[in-house]
Parts: sequence; structure tokens; C-alpha cells
Amino acid sequence: MNSIALTCVAALGLLLFGLGLGVSTVRFRTSILTGDPKDPVSLLSKCVRAHGNTAENVGFIAVLLLYLGSHNPAPWVVWTMVAITVCRYLLAAGLLLAPSMDKPNPLRFAGAIGTYSCGLALSVALLFSLGSA
Repeated sequence: MNSIALTCVAALGLLLFGLGLGVSTVRFRTSILTGDPKDPVSLLSKCVRAHGNTAENVGFIAVLLLYLGSHNPAPWVVWTMVAITVCRYLLAAGLLLAPSMDKPNPLRFAGAIGTYSCGLALSVALLFSLGSA
């Protein structure tokens, strides 16, 4: 198993569970135990969206990384694994650090574009690995 792939999966797990803990902490501090205020400047809304977006994506990303990492990945695949992991952190930072979620944000944009492009590249790598498996 490729150690970089495992490190990336661990980093994604830390991101997912760290954001979940953040949601719970903000809920406790604000006494809003259910729901989402739907306010683009609310810290709770930002935390919920960052965690939700992460949860929507990192499961499949982890599957890609684990499979590709277990099959002697090409150097470009390994770099793409690192890039997609960094992009997930950029997207979460873009959601949490922006004054409001209803305005464009460079971190969020870079994280989203990077996630989509790296995810597509890793999915293509998976397709091509099926021929050599």
C-alpha cells in the first residue's frame, strides 16, 4: 500500500471528523441543537455546510485513494492524491473563513475546481487500472 495514499485518507478523516466536532461545538455554544439557521454569515451555517460538503465527497475520494494506492500508482496519480486532499482543506477553509457564504471566495473556488478536476483524473486512473488488474 502506498503510504502517501494512506496519509491522504487519514488527513481526509481528520478533516471530516474535525469538522463534525466543530459543528457540535458551535451547536453547544449557541444552544441551537437542531437545524441550520440558513444565514450565510452564521458560523453554524458555515460549519454545517463545510462538514456536509466534506461528508458528500471524502467517502468516495477515500475509496479511490485506497484502491489506487494499493496498486502501485504512477507518480502523477500520487501527486493527484495529494492535490485532492489539499483541495478539500482549501474548500473547507474557504467556507469557514469567508465573511459570508453568499459571495465568491478564492479558497472555496480553488478547492472546488481542484476537487472536481482531481476527482475526474483519479476516476480515469481507476478506469485505466482495470485493464492492467
